[in-house]
Amino acid sequence: MKQGKKALRKMEQTGKPLQKTAEWIALENHYDKIRDIHLRDLFDKDPERFSRFSRSFPGFLVDFSKNRLNNKTLSLLLDLAKRAGVEKARDLMFQGAAINWTEKRPALHPALRNRSDSPMGPKDQDVMPEVTATLDRMKAFAEGVRTGKLKGSSGKRFRTVVNIGIGGSHLGPEMITRALHSYGQPKRGKGIAVRFLANIDPTAFKETVEELNPQETLFIVSSKSFTTTETLTNARSAWEWAEKSLGEKTGHHFAGVTAQVERAREWGIDPERVFPLWEWVGGRYSWASAIGLCVACRIGFDHFEELLQGAHEMDRHFQEAPLEENIPVLMAMIGIWYRNFFNTQTQAILPYSHALGAFPAFVQQLDMESNGKSIDLNGERVRYQTGPVVWGESGTLNQHSFFQLLHQGKFLVPADFIGFVEPLEEASESHGELMAHFFAQSQALMLGRNPKEVKKDLLAREMSPKEIAPLLPHRTFRGNRPSTTLLIDQLTPRNLGALIALYEMKVFVQGIIWRINSFDQWGVELGKQLAEKILNEGSLVANNGGADLSHHDPSTRGLLQHFAQHLE
Repeated sequence: MKQGKKALRKMEQTGKPLQKTAEWIALENHYDKIRDIHLRDLFDKDPERFSRFSRSFPGFLVDFSKNRLNNKTLSLLLDLAKRAGVEKARDLMFQGAAINWTEKRPALHPALRNRSDSPMGPKDQDVMPEVTATLDRMKAFAEGVRTGKLKGSSGKRFRTVVNIGIGGSHLGPEMITRALHSYGQPKRGKGIAVRFLANIDPTAFKETVEELNPQETLFIVSSKSFTTTETLTNARSAWEWAEKSLGEKTGHHFAGVTAQVERAREWGIDPERVFPLWEWVGGRYSWASAIGLCVACRIGFDHFEELLQGAHEMDRHFQEAPLEENIPVLMAMIGIWYRNFFNTQTQAILPYSHALGAFPAFVQQLDMESNGKSIDLNGERVRYQTGPVVWGESGTLNQHSFFQLLHQGKFLVPADFIGFVEPLEEASESHGELMAHFFAQSQALMLGRNPKEVKKDLLAREMSPKEIAPLLPHRTFRGNRPSTTLLIDQLTPRNLGALIALYEMKVFVQGIIWRINSFDQWGVELGKQLAEKILNEGSLVANNGGADLSHHDPSTRGLLQHFAQHLE
């Protein structure tokens, strides 16, 4: 803990509050000068703006030019990053320092995808031998499932893998499996289908196991602590469902992924089918660990390794690129610019790819669980805004739901557009149409449409000036809505790994700027504790089972009584 927390504190070159540093004040003064400048004018004054504000990474072109900033803005933002000690914090993380100071742990998820021969971990504690050994076990298991060498208790090969988890043990694997669906297409009917079970609503369980054959189904119970209520509840339901058909051999159809290996074994999972996690892996960063076992079963271990390779390459870029060329740092600081100076409240993630439909939800957890904090390094409440509300949907569905607000609403919403040059399927006219919308929407958000342009358009439709006048304000767009565009060659495992790591490191950098711990999630715990108390007190049965509800607030007490009365 001392190594991480004290080192992070040393990065504060003065004892001044963040908002009182020279770098912050310089940005405030600069904001006053630039806040009303339209993006149209920025492009008109700088014909080279696109090349000046674009950055490349193998397979990626990232265009920052449609953001409300200029060279001075970027320079001042990077001054703030240096003052906050982003580079030092980055090095501490990769060195294995306990930068997760409230839990006295390192945040060593980059070790999970470390494809070099270099050791990683705290001093004299290289974690790579354990990571490599686990990857070797994962490979043997996944390929055994895929080839049919590893069979069910009746001798039938597994056809379906059901991943039981929640939070990071669910969102990451589900997003990746959906994104790389085409890489797991069955050959001659011998592919592995993967389903996901997270919600403890009984309907979710019913839909998940519907039409499955227990003799051909493998369940992977993914829980870091192996005490997560939702996961274990679903796991018990799965065991009972399978046991009706498999009897004493039910355990042969279960595997586990956890940091508490003994608990999984005691629960009933064969020790040979329990894969370890480590306390230094946060749940939302665990997709590259054995939590990704279901992904490897679906797409094959070779493709899983490509996923890790892409993330490793982005990690290296983050470590080695100078700040002015460093894509995660630039994305992070532009986010700081909007959140803390323009006072934006939300961030939109807009992938123009059906396969990336779950990516906004993945980034939502990554960002909001990491930086939804208000207490700083010193245990004091921060006086500035921290993590935004993250949301989004895939294009072009988004254009028929919330884009109206993006274009003409009162909110300023920075947006990330993510698109691909080459489609996953055979090139077709529809991909061209999709990408036409991809390019057009960011352009429309930037340019808007002024009254003169609207009037010209309507006159061309043979409308009279009298008809046009009342329509002008409704059909006018102010524009000047900022966006960042990520144009990627193709949605491959390698590129997806790099994309995930890019957002992980962006979130990390913002946490350093805000001086908060991006790696704990204490806010998640209170609701879990209260739910457990409600369950244990017996208040969710008819007539409340005589439970004493006096300790509850009047609202909760009334709701519990109403619930129990309707169970009679």
